[in-house]
Amino acid sequence: MPDYLAFDSASRRLRLGPHTPAFVQNPYEAYAFLHGVSNAFFWEDYGFWCFGGFDDVNRLLRDRRFGRQNPAGVPDSRGVGDDRSHLTAFDGIEANSMLELEPPVHTRLRTLVNRAFVSRQVERLRPRIEVLANELIDRFEPGSVDLLPAYASPLPITIIAEMLGVPVEMGPQLLDWSHRMVAMYMHGRTREAEETANRAARDFAAFLRGYVAERRRKPGDDLLSLLIEAQDNGQKLSEDELVSSAILLLNAGHEATVHQTGNAVRSILAQGGDPRRFFETPERNAATVEECLRYDAPLHMFLRYAYEEIEVSPGISVKPGQMIALLLGMANHDPLVFAAPAMFNPARTDQKNVSFGAGIHFCIGAPLARLELQVSLKTLFERLPELRLAVEPCFRDSYHFHGLERLAATL
Repeated sequence: MPDYLAFDSASRRLRLGPHTPAFVQNPYEAYAFLHGVSNAFFWEDYGFWCFGGFDDVNRLLRDRRFGRQNPAGVPDSRGVGDDRSHLTAFDGIEANSMLELEPPVHTRLRTLVNRAFVSRQVERLRPRIEVLANELIDRFEPGSVDLLPAYASPLPITIIAEMLGVPVEMGPQLLDWSHRMVAMYMHGRTREAEETANRAARDFAAFLRGYVAERRRKPGDDLLSLLIEAQDNGQKLSEDELVSSAILLLNAGHEATVHQTGNAVRSILAQGGDPRRFFETPERNAATVEECLRYDAPLHMFLRYAYEEIEVSPGISVKPGQMIALLLGMANHDPLVFAAPAMFNPARTDQKNVSFGAGIHFCIGAPLARLELQVSLKTLFERLPELRLAVEPCFRDSYHFHGLERLAATL
């Protein structure tokens, strides 16, 4: 048992601070221990049951007796206190976010938004992503570079901004708003973080409402124009739904991809040798990206609410309104499903992962994220085969998001 956690096998209760440095830097050590004693446990630091077995996570993601929509009526009840009067703008965005809704509203929103994210539509972006990747590499200063701000971050935010039709030069501001809103999901958030997130939500929404009004007057071939015009059985998105959907796409369209790109570069360089070998063919490229998604995923915890009294697994029952956590990063390392799960092996025959979720909330941007990773990683290592880490990178203290603080590399 790692010395930074405590586990009672009789009650299946875990004490593990999510900010514990050893856990932040390597959660897989704790996951490996837990796989050996119990894939399901009550995480006392959070106050809910967690499930980390691959089959359990895959099953529960698809179980419609659980959902994202809080039966109490607010998007996220885990606050500093019961008073949410300072979160009006944030809650307004979340109330219309398809990630936080269930059918029939979720079905209508997803049907309208999904038209832009089907694989055949996304594949058309491949040449643009390749051009952008090369342009970013051309801007690297000689000698060394931090790949997160210089490469991993600008590529996805530029692509999603271009898709939506908002100014690419707004990228840094969009990132700032996104980071402040995402802080709402961190363990142990403060009142100050909540107020900052609310201001970001207010300003983000106001910015997008201006662009929605402009696109109503003068439609283009961008995603905002498409969403304005899209109908499902005669129903259109309301302006609030439009704004929430655009914010979700902007936030989700870069946040996880940035983390995954950084994690993937770190994983590939750790293998030594010529990194180009992982991208020699389209098939090998795709398999490498899938293994990166399994091996070191950017999102490790996905929360769901119970909608009825359920025996989730033998000896574990939850009541309506109670939350459970599905540990995606732990599930991707389940030794009952993956041979040598701690080994990076793109050629594995048991290749699969739950990094994009499953069921009705499967990540709508998965085809785009996969394409961005395939193009950006291949381009980076083909252009810079001698790329090496300048220092061993550290992960940010931001569980359940899992990404690096910096990715300093020598060219």
